[in-house]
Amino acid sequence: MRIDAHQHFWQFDPVRDSWINDEMSIIQRDFLPHDLFPVLTNNKIEGCLTVQSNQAEEENDFQLSNAEKFDFIKGVVGWVDLQANNVEERLEYYSQFSKLKGFRHVLQGEAQRDFMLREDFKHGIGCLRKYNFAYDILIFPDQLPYTYEFVKAFPDQRFVIDHLAKPNIKNREISEWKKQMLLIASCNNVYCKVSGMVTEANWKTWKKEDFTPYLDVVVDAFGTGRIMFGSDWPVCKVAATYEEMIDIVESYFLPFSNTEKQKIFGVNAVSFYNLDA
Repeated sequence: MRIDAHQHFWQFDPVRDSWINDEMSIIQRDFLPHDLFPVLTNNKIEGCLTVQSNQAEEENDFQLSNAEKFDFIKGVVGWVDLQANNVEERLEYYSQFSKLKGFRHVLQGEAQRDFMLREDFKHGIGCLRKYNFAYDILIFPDQLPYTYEFVKAFPDQRFVIDHLAKPNIKNREISEWKKQMLLIASCNNVYCKVSGMVTEANWKTWKKEDFTPYLDVVVDAFGTGRIMFGSDWPVCKVAATYEEMIDIVESYFLPFSNTEKQKIFGVNAVSFYNLDA
């Protein structure tokens, strides 16, 4: 089964979704399952993992409702207040939903750059494994030094770094990012999503070869057993069509074995998120 391990649905709200600015006007509208299904079908993708974009528990209700109605949505990464005193109670509640596979917090947007190291946040992270939930790490490269300490503190927790930690591809910055990614990848409980690259490049003038050095690092660091393809649809549309974006990844992995390609485009995601294939 080919899986898109990272995409979003939303009913656009200009206040709540203020991060979608006028430069991104192409995605200032609703994106729902019926919009994605034909795109996945055309690209021979059989299932997807939808990820939160709104930091509220209402988001979980919305995404789980979509997942109940559409079988191609294989799992949901939701949001819960990991710092709350009742976090374990909320996790126990969410454990009844078989398609809720994990949680994410928008760490990249926090003013406190080492937010992930707060004791109350770490307490919440420490409760996830009991309920078999994964955790998606959404950060910018400046937060990578804190991330190693963070993931090392929870060796039995499944983590995945979203969007290669958003390296500055536009300005070809790579050395410090590479050093940090290699360090984090030394923790075997951490995976990486090959996703979100086009929006970190020049939206108008990117070329396929711009991404090669970054993909080289991720493959060297994590190997083909701990990376997974994700489209970041519809956010990717600000810089590329779904077809252009998937072509970057498929072209890069063309020389790899069929077994390796199956891992990257599905097997790893199914295993990491415990998806029903």
